Amino acid sequence: MAKSVYIHIPFCVRICTYCDFNKFYIANQPVDEYLDCLIEEMSSRTDEVVETMFVGGGTPTALSEEQLERLLIAINELFVITKEYTFEANPDELTEGKIKLLKQYGVNRLSLGVQTFDDELLKVLGRTHQSNDIEKAVSLSRKHNIGSVSLDLMFHLPGQTLKQFDDSLNKALALNVDHISSYALILEPKTQFYNLYRKGKLKLPNEDLGEEMYQHLKAKMQSSQLEQYEISNFAKAGHESLHNMVYWKNESYYGFGAGAHGYIDGVRYGNINPVNQYIKKVTNKELPRLQSSEVTLKDQMEEEMFLGLRMTKGVSKSKFNQKFDQTINDVFGNQINELVTQGLLADENDYLFLTERGQVIGNEVFERFLLS
Repeated sequence: MAKSVYIHIPFCVRICTYCDFNKFYIANQPVDEYLDCLIEEMSSRTDEVVETMFVGGGTPTALSEEQLERLLIAINELFVITKEYTFEANPDELTEGKIKLLKQYGVNRLSLGVQTFDDELLKVLGRTHQSNDIEKAVSLSRKHNIGSVSLDLMFHLPGQTLKQFDDSLNKALALNVDHISSYALILEPKTQFYNLYRKGKLKLPNEDLGEEMYQHLKAKMQSSQLEQYEISNFAKAGHESLHNMVYWKNESYYGFGAGAHGYIDGVRYGNINPVNQYIKKVTNKELPRLQSSEVTLKDQMEEEMFLGLRMTKGVSKSKFNQKFDQTINDVFGNQINELVTQGLLADENDYLFLTERGQVIGNEVFERFLLS
């Protein structure tokens, strides 16, 4: 049974310099035809009642009000969402008309793609908004009683100083939002940033500064109302992202739309990326799959560790035993002992979790749980 649904809207008003998600410049795209096919694909679901819904992209708010309402109506006709209903939004695209529609159809959480409050860095990132748009978007969300507002912030950006990052954190906290996600920039292939970096035209802060920024982030959050519950996520009590926790707990979810991924009945799948190919497949009554694979027991146990350890609470040893009918020490005893000895992993009561140092170099810890 699927606990959650992810829906992908692959259209953007502008393509950001760092983004490697499946996205297309919205001008001249067959948006209405795409929505036809997306709704058709969603109609194939076998589970109607789900706990969480997340509509991401791309940028869902790049849709017109008419297109947005059509999507919202279809979602409500096809699914009963019992807990959390999230839409991603760009601050400058979140008009009062669109936010009224989101509220009307039951959206109770907004994830705003802020990235930074520094207007010059926003230009470097290719963002369409400015810092004052962020404040307006949060204000509108509060005016229309959206239950939870989250901001995405980035650090380790080209030319970014610790002071610039601190300024963004201060401005975000001053808005009294319910949740902040903050990630270091990763140079992904096929992005504008990656191409510039290969040509020697993009200079990033050194790794030590990136680590200092992360430590500063954690310290700043500790003195706020937002509590860390995952490596890069901080929330007021009761405002944790329930949808993302489905991923980290390695539970089942649908993925609908071009480039979307899902995990149902032990099978992980990914849809084809190009919009026209996606439309063609669905129009021909075919599943729009690029690939699908059954997740082996070995893969499931590995994923249980490197996804679960992202959460500050960590991985439950008793739940691991119940899920796989093997103890965690039988499978990963050597890795656990080494990581505990190195001060990267803590083993307390029923939980294994990353230490402060382990969080900083989390990817290196996760790699240790990949069985040969």
